[in-house]
Amino acid sequence: MAQITVMGAGIFGLSAAWILARRGAAVTVCDPVGVGAGSSGGVVGALAPHVPESWNPKKAFQLESLLMAADFWAGIADLSGGDPGYARQGRVQPIADRAALERAHERAAGARELWQGRAEWRVMRVAETPGLTFDSPSGWAIHDTLSARLSPRGAVLALAAGLRRMGARVLQRDTPPAQAGTVLWATGAQGLADLGADLNRPMGGAVKGQAALLQADFRHAPQLFIDGLHIIPHADGTVAVGSTSERLFSHPHKTDEQLETIIGRVRVACPDLADASVLERWAGLRPRTPTRAPMLGAWPGRPGHFVLNGGFKIGFGMAPKLAHLAADLLLDGHDAIPEGFRVSDNLHRKDR
Repeated sequence: MAQITVMGAGIFGLSAAWILARRGAAVTVCDPVGVGAGSSGGVVGALAPHVPESWNPKKAFQLESLLMAADFWAGIADLSGGDPGYARQGRVQPIADRAALERAHERAAGARELWQGRAEWRVMRVAETPGLTFDSPSGWAIHDTLSARLSPRGAVLALAAGLRRMGARVLQRDTPPAQAGTVLWATGAQGLADLGADLNRPMGGAVKGQAALLQADFRHAPQLFIDGLHIIPHADGTVAVGSTSERLFSHPHKTDEQLETIIGRVRVACPDLADASVLERWAGLRPRTPTRAPMLGAWPGRPGHFVLNGGFKIGFGMAPKLAHLAADLLLDGHDAIPEGFRVSDNLHRKDR
């Protein structure tokens, strides 16, 4: 039986541990703070695709992972008894003008070709869109049926519970235990800093995000994406809104006027939320690699050690397929990592 230690109890570490355990490995997960203590313990939970055009390996990989998500999270819910909060209810976006409307129709054709007939990119009148009310300068909107939502905290707690039911250990510690076996480092922003220090070159960094949770029950509505704002209705009668992307910051876990600006913009853009009370304000650091894609591969110069990192804004959506690739690599030595996702792809790439 393969002995695997996963360092990091965020979405990447727990998802990889889940597939490794399902495939028969003896798994230990270690995190110095606990399950979902980093950016995976946020509030937003948007699983949304890139636009169906200019197709590349990253977009194809993301599509496959999003299409895997329903079965992935259903299996976790069944075994753990927890609720990841997953629902594929789509996403609605207003269309700004005639040029954007033409692009939307082109992307609808792209989706018909690229999304395998398993999801649609619909162009429709605003009056016909489901869910929350909003305005569109053109009177038109996009409704894609691929986007989904989940509860970040519910998801990581369900993963941890399911792992324990399979006999895996989930420990609060900052070093691998004795006889750790193969070690997978999925330690977020700090992990990118540690990797860069070891290799003596930048390997990405932290981007601060701020988001809020509002009291408003639109649990059956699709998410909205309006002028860079994510508005995500959740199953518990809340709506998450966000988020900022801050390369420069003084306080990594404190919210400030940038979040208040987002909340104010959401109240204007979505009248249904104009009077919704704020239940929580959240800030955290999201790991971003130089390629902006997730990073998977052997840790250079450390035999038996591997890296899985760089979820940034798409970690929850990419996690199901990445978990399978990590298990293939660690258990079978099979490397199916796509272009741009390898550790080596980031070695000589400047962070943009």
